[in-house]
Amino acid sequence: MDKKVVIALDAMGGDHAPVETVKGAVDAVQELDITIKLVGREDAVKAELAKYKFPKERIQIIPAAEVIGTDEVPTSAIRRKKDSSLVVGLNLVKNGEADAFASAGSTGALLTGSLLLVGRIEGVERPALGTCLPTKKGFTFLLDSGANVDCKAKYLEQFAKMGSVYVENIFGKKAPKVALVNIGAEKEKGNALTKEAYELLEVSENINFIGNIEPREIPFGEADVVVCDGFVGNTILKLSEGLARALADIVKEEITAGSYKLAAAMLKTPFKNVKKRFDADEVGGAPFIGLKSLVVKAHGSSNARSIKNAIKQCVVFSEADIVNKIKNNL
Repeated sequence: MDKKVVIALDAMGGDHAPVETVKGAVDAVQELDITIKLVGREDAVKAELAKYKFPKERIQIIPAAEVIGTDEVPTSAIRRKKDSSLVVGLNLVKNGEADAFASAGSTGALLTGSLLLVGRIEGVERPALGTCLPTKKGFTFLLDSGANVDCKAKYLEQFAKMGSVYVENIFGKKAPKVALVNIGAEKEKGNALTKEAYELLEVSENINFIGNIEPREIPFGEADVVVCDGFVGNTILKLSEGLARALADIVKEEITAGSYKLAAAMLKTPFKNVKKRFDADEVGGAPFIGLKSLVVKAHGSSNARSIKNAIKQCVVFSEADIVNKIKNNL
């Protein structure tokens, strides 16, 4: 019998914790044959769990009395709050008591804690946050999307290799196409970082490098993996999120105005399908690629569906043995 995947979940992380985090955990165990360790304030977690019916043996409560806030300095918070839900959860992964850890809490604290407690895969210079961006053809995996605002060219080469392993094994795409984010498609375009990175990627083994890609081309899905430093990646991510919301609002205002109301009713299903394709909750979170164990950062405003999908991502990642495959690739 295969070993059951164990996921540790920060029950206190996020804007709507523990209400949405606990509900997401309950929804997950009702769909998946897994065990979830809910880490957080015991009384609060028990009170939320009491609202639902679920297989009791599939959810365990791991007490943690403290919570790290988004306004706290990450390094000092990790060292000072040893009994926080985030630190306790990361230690479960570090000690082999869980296969993965997911949190919608402080991004800075999660990244800092992951490096200090979980650690990097040997040979990985800098782990990266990977984000699935919706495109016309499905998804493009963007990394780094915010973990490393300053990078060296060799970091970008590793991002490309790790991203390729992730996309090939999670999405089933053989020889995924890798592109370097730049201000032009030509090889000579860009700054010193992108020019040097291009030279490395062009001759790098184990990746299918297709050259530069301009940010405006990313939504069309011509590349399966796009690499850049965390400053550029986070800017792309936040602009994409804001633009998607703005366009949705504009379209809704236009088609529900005046004589378009009948047409709006007829187009309800197609627009609902489009919204689902661009909904970040469908993905659930961003994996921190390059660590010895999986850590997933869920959005701070995550609802139960987003938390459930972040847990699903953890399960697929664990079952695909991504960590060992990255080790072998590097």
